Amino acid sequence: MESGRRGDGSVQAERAILAAVVLSSGDAGSGALDPLEELRALADSAGVRVVGELIQNRSGVDVRTCLGKGKVTELAAMAAELDAGTVIFDHELTPSQLRNIEKAISRKVLDRSELILDIFANRASTKAAQLQVEIAQLEYTAPRLRAMWSHLGQVTGGAPMGVGTRGPGEQQLEIDRRLVARRIVSLRRELAQVQARKAREVQARCAEHFTIGIVGYTNAGKSTLFNALTDGGAFANDQLFATLQTRTERWSFGGGNDAMLSDTVGFIQRLPHHLVASFRATLEETVHAHLLLVVVDASDSRAAAQLATVREVLESIGAATQPQIVVLNKIDRMAALAPHERAGVTSLEQWRATEPSAVAISAVTGVGIPELTEVARAAMLGELREAVVALELRDGRGVDFLESRAEVLSRTYTEESCTLRVRLARRHLDALVAMGSRCTVDGRPVHEGLLTLWPSAAPKAARRVPLHQRIVGDGG
Repeated sequence: MESGRRGDGSVQAERAILAAVVLSSGDAGSGALDPLEELRALADSAGVRVVGELIQNRSGVDVRTCLGKGKVTELAAMAAELDAGTVIFDHELTPSQLRNIEKAISRKVLDRSELILDIFANRASTKAAQLQVEIAQLEYTAPRLRAMWSHLGQVTGGAPMGVGTRGPGEQQLEIDRRLVARRIVSLRRELAQVQARKAREVQARCAEHFTIGIVGYTNAGKSTLFNALTDGGAFANDQLFATLQTRTERWSFGGGNDAMLSDTVGFIQRLPHHLVASFRATLEETVHAHLLLVVVDASDSRAAAQLATVREVLESIGAATQPQIVVLNKIDRMAALAPHERAGVTSLEQWRATEPSAVAISAVTGVGIPELTEVARAAMLGELREAVVALELRDGRGVDFLESRAEVLSRTYTEESCTLRVRLARRHLDALVAMGSRCTVDGRPVHEGLLTLWPSAAPKAARRVPLHQRIVGDGG
């Protein structure tokens, strides 16, 4: 196979060899028992047929070819013997490394980031996701154009390429770079409109509802949990990145109380920064959520490292300040592990020592779901207080809201007003204010009543700046 086809990043149904360098100095995956386990799962998600694997232990990555010279020769022979058309590296390769490896083995070479981008491109179904993926692919491709077009010479002056391309001669590389830059600017402009609309929707929802975001490592069972808690019907599959767009549905806690629950894209180690920067419209749900359910696959031997990765990503996108509930999922699978499989798995007792407030569940069997629901409900309502709330009788919406959401202890009616003695949460009064009810609390204006009942409660925080406005430094 010739190596000049770098423009075609698709790897679906291709025969491929997986390659990795395990660094003795401590690479992100060097401590794993199987350093290619995650790359193998990514390849499976992309529809790749893995026919061979190659691992080299080194003190450092070779700056020219990632692998050592001998291993590159071995890789070329392996690819020829196994009839593999593609080699996938578990690293992000530099443009020169891509060019050198492809020249040495005469096969198409992809790195981990390009494989993830391919998965996202095949799964993106919404307009926003498609725009985000194309931007990420172009940003990834731009610095690697030299490797893609190194076989081309110069375009002669006066060639029929249109105004602006005639002159003393210009490499095809420079033309493509300008086209890529223009396309990125155009896509960013279109995506900015989608992001602004999404930000307004999220902020409006947060103002009217208590919002909860499900986050976690990819394939931790987030969509299965989402379906167990709501009637959302989100796509759930045992593969990486089964969910690429946010889905939001109502989660009922009973007693008239509910929240808006959002299922989000999963995180992964060494997620391409182009994707983190591009998927801002999806991440808006996480940034603005009042509460986060951080889902962990408790049956995975890498669960602790995966939880650390999730928290790092949350910190990087500005979503680390909200209250979090760690959800230890797949305890049914954990209990079914053979003795030799449990060796590297963190036990529930160990989890309770490090994450004492974690809730153990099985989203598949329903074990622990009632406990999780009660913990989330308590987090939403907070500390309950008894108060006398007086509303205008014509404010039927406000009266109905308190009757259905709070515990009504007594009622008093006059020709113009309704006075309710209730046990309620601060969230209930915030919602009354948001819906425009003109009420008093213990004979005071509602804002004064709030501070009297909850002295430590500061006025509602200023609206958060949307994520797509806060992250800077990406050009365009």
